[in-house]
Amino acid sequence: MILPSKIYFLGIGGIGMSALARYFNQRGVAIHGYDKYRSELCIQLEEEGMHIHYTEDISLIPLDCELIVRTPAIPINSIEYNFILSHFKNIKKRSQVLGEIVSAHRSIAVAGTHGKTSTSAMITFLLEQSGIPVTAFLGGVLSNYNSNFIDSGDEWMIAEADEFDRSFLQLYPDIAVINSLDADHLDIYGSREEMVRSYLLFASQIKENGTLLLSHHISESEVEMFINAVKPSVEVIQFGGEDNEVFSRIVKSENARVTFDYCDKSYFIYNLEMDFPGTHNVENATAGIYIAKMLGVSSDSIKISLSKFRGIKRRFEKIFDNGRFIVIDDYAHHPTELKAAIDTAKSNFQGKKILGVFQPHLYSRTQLFFNEFAHELSQLDSVILLDIYPAREVAIPGVNSSMIIEKMLDIPKQLCVMDNLIEEIRKMNFDVILVLGAGDIDTKLGDIVDYLKSIK
Repeated sequence: MILPSKIYFLGIGGIGMSALARYFNQRGVAIHGYDKYRSELCIQLEEEGMHIHYTEDISLIPLDCELIVRTPAIPINSIEYNFILSHFKNIKKRSQVLGEIVSAHRSIAVAGTHGKTSTSAMITFLLEQSGIPVTAFLGGVLSNYNSNFIDSGDEWMIAEADEFDRSFLQLYPDIAVINSLDADHLDIYGSREEMVRSYLLFASQIKENGTLLLSHHISESEVEMFINAVKPSVEVIQFGGEDNEVFSRIVKSENARVTFDYCDKSYFIYNLEMDFPGTHNVENATAGIYIAKMLGVSSDSIKISLSKFRGIKRRFEKIFDNGRFIVIDDYAHHPTELKAAIDTAKSNFQGKKILGVFQPHLYSRTQLFFNEFAHELSQLDSVILLDIYPAREVAIPGVNSSMIIEKMLDIPKQLCVMDNLIEEIRKMNFDVILVLGAGDIDTKLGDIVDYLKSIK
């Protein structure tokens, strides 16, 4: 890809957009952009030399930009978006630009409804720590580097293969992982069957002599569909279950640290440890270990690296622990992700009362899964349920958080607006607060911690 001299990012604060912006910025491209909120991530981008504004203002869009990168999250009635449509010719979606960068190199792409960020981050860390030059575009902030973009060379490119808006169809990887096929983004696909068809098309784009890793959560019939979809030279491997040729077995999990053994058809590593607990995270690590081994990383390096891995921000991230109270923050916004976070909390903090604070994400997702959300939240000791975070959507009449709470079991539970959150927390009995959601609930973490510090 020939580098432009100046790029404008419409929606630069998005996790995927900001990683792209960092890629170009580090290569000397002048970066300008707009976002609705001046988040912590945007402030970091400003400190790295990027020019960002937060109120739509067409006078702040440089007319000499050679490329406009946009995110589908920007509404079509956006003032800046419509100005750009009428004044610029070279306008590309984030996924198109990512595809142009990544597909020109040897690459690893991680797909699936859940686990993309954790798995791609683990692969990145295992390779980078072993000295393999990698460029990684991550969907979360890797705690060890405090960044969603890792750039130690381009021997391998690592990217999340996002199914939203069929973005992953821009990628042609050498190695791919598909972690799960739970229904999601049905506002885009219309049905799970159509979503699976897009995944099959993504798998068909894996390069000759490549590798496809499929989670054991994918059914046998769908595994057969993937075997038929890929090129004949592509190796298809299932991982994660003990009847698969690649799996791990948990030995111990407590106080947010997990010990496990890894096994494949020719390789064992015993007593691996990492501060990133949960059966789902061990399964994600299993895929990462297999890929690292494929690329020549030693078992000693894998073991040392995993012990130093500090996880991803907002993925079962321990925010506070004073010996009396613990706060865990998790990005979970799908019922399966809620179950994983809640099960992990219950297994790691046995005997402690767990309060869940959940902010549903998207009206369409709430409408589709309110029964499942209610079931998973009912496994907690108490729950505070916030209003739906709309993100890119307009409200759907009759769809609200009350739909969830009305289906929950008879545990202490309360609907709450964000401004009253601390007041409601005061009323609850808990040892652990599990903060859940992909919206802006994380902006209240500081207030929660300050309140807990104030308790005598």
